[in-house]
Order: sequence, then structure tokens, then C-alpha cells
Amino acid sequence: MAVGIFDSGLGGLTVLDAVQKRLPDVPFVYLGDSAHAPYGVRTPDDIYNLTTAAVQRLFDEGCDLVILACNTASAAALRRMQESWIPKDKRVLGVFVPLIEALTERQWGDNSPPREVAVKHVALFATPATVSSRAFQRELAFRAIGVDVESQACGGVVDAIEDGDYVLAEALVRSHVDALKRKMPTPDAAILGCTHYPLMENVFQEALGPDVRVLSQANLVAESLADYLARRPEMIGKGTKSTFLTTGDPKKVSSRATQFLRRQITFESA
Repeated sequence: MAVGIFDSGLGGLTVLDAVQKRLPDVPFVYLGDSAHAPYGVRTPDDIYNLTTAAVQRLFDEGCDLVILACNTASAAALRRMQESWIPKDKRVLGVFVPLIEALTERQWGDNSPPREVAVKHVALFATPATVSSRAFQRELAFRAIGVDVESQACGGVVDAIEDGDYVLAEALVRSHVDALKRKMPTPDAAILGCTHYPLMENVFQEALGPDVRVLSQANLVAESLADYLARRPEMIGKGTKSTFLTTGDPKKVSSRATQFLRRQITFESA
């Protein structure tokens, strides 16, 4: 009984860490496509093809449910996958859902007409591909009206984090926040729309100021997954052990992941 978690690289480890703490008895198979990271600068077709290949690998590992712990894949590939690719006995879920739930204070299954919500001005920090997809705005519009979303494509941040260069990552975050604030000086809330960004959450918060509510995904996804599995326990697949898989160099990725989570992580070749 295992649940798959997929990311283009190491960012999804922030989600994995949170869901393991929330669901300690569930085995998770993590697959990071480090050989092709980052996804945020790729074309939609590239992202779709890479994501389906990775998800199929997780299906082969005994996972009936896969979480796309990658906002770029969720934005650029998930809808197409759900419409034409995912087998009927499998499920693939993205990471926008818990953010929208938190922002609009309504459950995903609530299909009532969109309504006004407390938050009026939202800053979205994400990869270039996520921003260009406008997937967040589309999903938000189904549930809320009167919300102004200003997006900032945060080029370079994922690369810096994957390389372990947190000094550069912090400088880039501050630069991107400055650029966003020139377009939207006083946001009510900020969405960290990439699973790498929680590692820089304190920097985002400091740069945005104490009055801006910063929404990060890891804990929100963990709570959403726990609720989903409570309702759909049959979606815990037949896999029985936790595994870390990578398309990159296992030794290098293991070293980076160990720094990332501050505990020993050992990857195997996917």
C-alpha cells in the first residue's frame, strides 16, 4: 500500500516530509525527475510527456494514487492527463487544490457558484511555465469572484535551490518580490506556487512584510491527502515500502536531498 509523489526534482520533498509526518503508516514512493529539471522553462508538450512517463513509473511501483508535487506539472499537464490518459482504476492529484481551498475557505467538493471571499489581492510566485498556464487563475475563478491575482515568474530560484546555492536563491527571491510589489504594492496574501519555495518561505515573508499572509503548500497538501485517503482508503495502492527514485545521479541527488531534509535520504535509479 503505497502512494506515489512526483516532482521534477527535489522540491516535492517538502511535500513528502509533511505527508509522512501526517500519515506515518502510509508508505510513499518518491520519484524526482532530476535528469530533466527544471520543468518551469519547458514547453507544455515536454512537461506532459515527462510527467506521464514518471507517473507510469510510479504506477508500476504499485501506486494507485499519485500526487503531482510539482506545480508546473499540475498546471501544464494534469488536466490533459485526466481527460485522456489516466487509467480508470488510478488517480492523479495536483497541488493547486489545497491552496485554492485555503484561499477561498471552501471545500473542493463544494460546487456552488463562485462567491466573494475575504482576500482581494493575491500575489502568485511560481515558475514561468506555471505562470503562463494561468491554471491557478482558472481554478480560482470557479470558486471566487473579485480576486485580483498578480503573478511573478521566479526564474532561477529552482535551479539555485537544486544546486544548493541558498545565497543566490535568497537574492533571487528578494528580487522577484520587489518586482511583484512594483505591480501590486499591497497584496493581502501570497501563494508560493512551487514546492521548492517553502525552503525560502521565511525570505518571502520577510520581503513581503508581516501583514501579508504567505500560503505554502506542504502542510496544506498533507491535510488534504489525509482527508482524501480517509474517504477513499482503497486508493492506497499495493506497494508496501517507501522508496526514493531519481532519473539523475543517485549519489548526487541523495547528497542534495539529505541537505534538503536534514536527514539521511538514499535515492535509487529510476
